Amino acid sequence: MIDSSFSFVRIIVMKTALTLLTTFLMASLAPLSSAADAPAAKTETATIGGGCFWCVEAQYLLVKGVKKVVSGYAGGKTENPTYEDICTGETGHAEVIQIEFDPAVISLKEIIDLFWDAHDPTSVTKEDMVKHGKLLPKGTAYQGNDYGTQYRSAIFYTSDEQKKIALASRDAAQKNWKDPIATEIAPLKKFYPAEDYHQNFKALNPNQGYVRAVVDPKTEKFKHTLEEKGKIKPAAK
Repeated sequence: MIDSSFSFVRIIVMKTALTLLTTFLMASLAPLSSAADAPAAKTETATIGGGCFWCVEAQYLLVKGVKKVVSGYAGGKTENPTYEDICTGETGHAEVIQIEFDPAVISLKEIIDLFWDAHDPTSVTKEDMVKHGKLLPKGTAYQGNDYGTQYRSAIFYTSDEQKKIALASRDAAQKNWKDPIATEIAPLKKFYPAEDYHQNFKALNPNQGYVRAVVDPKTEKFKHTLEEKGKIKPAAK
């Protein structure tokens, strides 16, 4: 009877040990979770225009927390506009960029605050003038030598909160400018991505004349601003 009980206990102990060993082996052989399995970080978007989108795109690609920048058109009446349509200045659209960013790294407020450093938000002609043989009425938007409504300063919001942030940032930035800030702040009705050849233009066309004469200097100046504010991507330093 004693031997029988001892054998029974020994069997139970062996079964328990075998079960534990099997569980351990299965756990050790299970594939480890990879970064690809983790849920993607939540991102937000902002849509802004500050003159030629080649410039603003190149500038914001340097900003820490920015995941993606798409050049495009917004604020006009023409559906599915082409670059040729935009260049007429008659579609009502502005050249803009749509920024996808990680709000855990950079906030919308910081995105907008940097906007005032990226371009001149006060630039409109003060009197009627003729430029390149074309009459430009007083109040015509421009950036550098780029004149026309398509180069106007603009922020397009998608919510009341975005509107509130944009207006507050504009009001705070006004003290840094002698002339009134002329930036349009309006709801985003539709964003149209520009043609493929406009995307990442600076990086893909480093020797293009406009890039070397305009985009490079503006981007380099903005880069220094980002460095001073600690907002530059490590890879861009």
